[in-house]
Amino acid sequence: MEIVLFGLLAVLLIFMFFNTRKRQRQMKADQEEKATKTIPGAKVLLQGGLYGTIVAYDPTDLDTPALVEIAPGTIIEVHSQAILRVVEPKDAVADLDESSDAHDHVIEEIAPDVALETPEETRARLDRDADSK
Repeated sequence: MEIVLFGLLAVLLIFMFFNTRKRQRQMKADQEEKATKTIPGAKVLLQGGLYGTIVAYDPTDLDTPALVEIAPGTIIEVHSQAILRVVEPKDAVADLDESSDAHDHVIEEIAPDVALETPEETRARLDRDADSK
């Protein structure tokens, strides 16, 4: 009985060893791919959900902060591990198309026969409501 348990333990340890090595190889390949794609001018997604454009990045020294432009003229320093992934241009366009279609659909679904007000019309309506109270 003890021999069977030791055999089972050995099989589990061998499985864990090979599974860990496979995962480490995959993570290393992903890091190398990200390092080759992360060049100045590349659009990236940061860990906090911010999108930006790489200004400076050193793939060999990961302790050196990367410089990311999040708005015209606004450059921030982030740790190189804060860069989640490089955003492909086709992904960004597809995301914009999907979100705008969904947004338009929601507006039509909520109020199909209501016309949207201009800011001036909204201010006038709010003033009338305030005067009537």
